[in-house]
Amino acid sequence: QVQLVESGGGLVQPGGSLRLSCAVSGSSLSSLLMGWYRQAPGKQRDLVATITIGGSINYADSVKGRFTISRDNAKNMMYLQMNSLKPEDTAVYYCKADSLQGDFWGQGMQVTVSS
Repeated sequence: QVQLVESGGGLVQPGGSLRLSCAVSGSSLSSLLMGWYRQAPGKQRDLVATITIGGSINYADSVKGRFTISRDNAKNMMYLQMNSLKPEDTAVYYCKADSLQGDFWGQGMQVTVSS
């Protein structure tokens, strides 16, 4: 059973930065396809970024050039560096792991961009 724990969310002013972390246990990160998703109030959960086992990366158009996804297999950690944050980035952010045993989600954490 893969377990995911997110950290690093909070309140930030427009134009600011946050770094989200996702700690993975129960499996080696090197065997997982990983991703970040977000869900704003009243909206569906959307993909933010994914990173494959081989390191290929995909971003939602809305975050390209501002967000950077990365993984540290040795530490079993995934990260999302978010720069130039906008009010529309406000959402609950989730990390997700795709494994042979199925898909696993973290509990989610709030990111609020507001002055």
